[in-house]
Amino acid sequence: MVILERDSLGGILQQCIHTGFGTRLFREDLTGPEYAERYIREAEQHGVEVKPETMVLKVSSSEVAGVNQLEGPISLNTKSVVLAMGCRERPRGALGIPGTRPAGVFTAGTAQWYVNILGYVPGKRIVVLGSGDVGLIMARRLALEGAKVEAVVELMAFPGGLTRNVVQCLLDFDIPLILGHTVTYIHGRDRVEGVTIARVDEKNRPVEGTEEFIPCDTLLLSVGLIPENELSRKAGVLLDQVTGGPVVDETFETSSQGIFGCGNVVHVHDLVDDVSEEGAVAGRYAGLRAMGKFPKPREREVTVLKGRNVRYVVPQRLRWEVGRVALSLRVKDPEDEVRIRLVSGGKTLLSVPQRRIRPAEMLRVVLTSNSLERLDGVLEVAVERDKAS
Repeated sequence: MVILERDSLGGILQQCIHTGFGTRLFREDLTGPEYAERYIREAEQHGVEVKPETMVLKVSSSEVAGVNQLEGPISLNTKSVVLAMGCRERPRGALGIPGTRPAGVFTAGTAQWYVNILGYVPGKRIVVLGSGDVGLIMARRLALEGAKVEAVVELMAFPGGLTRNVVQCLLDFDIPLILGHTVTYIHGRDRVEGVTIARVDEKNRPVEGTEEFIPCDTLLLSVGLIPENELSRKAGVLLDQVTGGPVVDETFETSSQGIFGCGNVVHVHDLVDDVSEEGAVAGRYAGLRAMGKFPKPREREVTVLKGRNVRYVVPQRLRWEVGRVALSLRVKDPEDEVRIRLVSGGKTLLSVPQRRIRPAEMLRVVLTSNSLERLDGVLEVAVERDKAS
């Protein structure tokens, strides 16, 4: 087994010095580097070969080509490959915010790198656009460094990050969260001097007459993450238009036999524990594929469909005889007192009550062997209002 890593082992976890990692898998409250170190030590104990600072250029089920400074061009013959490139942030160019191009506009992850790795605070008066988890965490981090966080501005009518981060990072630090607004103009020429925000209508268009100017010297963008899918595209795997990552089955194998995906390269997660669990599943089945010991195929492939108030479901299809399948899903809109209902062949296989659901929080439901045996070609996953309520 070989791990090819563009930077150093641990990836983005190395700059996430806050706690909150590993609470489910390890039952400990770890920082990002501490969490990463658990798996780095495990890889060392199992004698896994690692090639750090290696850029992968091409992937197929039989070959991985890359380059690094020590060896130059490299080519590895493979029997299976796991794609685990993670995700990237949406930049300013994806938003089309009017204004000049002054210094002081950063993605939240870049600001995190400056503060936690390089030791630089990017500004003194901060506005955060978007309430994703990294933006919320950086609002708190910059406040702790003495910066004044003027506001976190969110386009939607609900926060984009986990509830715990809204409470711990904003409410506990008296940082305003302005919902249903967006930044409509960036002011300043050499350096950001302020931003104009405005309320948005039901189609997310700025409402004339609601503009407000907020003085600041820094704008952080926390406006969504995108699976890093360039290698996936080059490998010819089928991509999901909603998640931006590969379409996978219950083993996390993509449409190309022998190529697997896991974690944020498949769909963006909230919790690293879920990423690790998916990685373990993909790694196990990639190993079985390489050894020629893959599960038996189902008599009939099952397509997983999105029902009411479901934005996406992963995996998108079920193809193999396995004893347990975990489905991950996100909803479109927040609701309270609902049920996640799984239906196949007109029969309800599973109905899971939920007190509250939010788009920012990924949901997971598990199908056991009893339910899997009753699948009938199509599985619909829907959110229904709980009649009992």
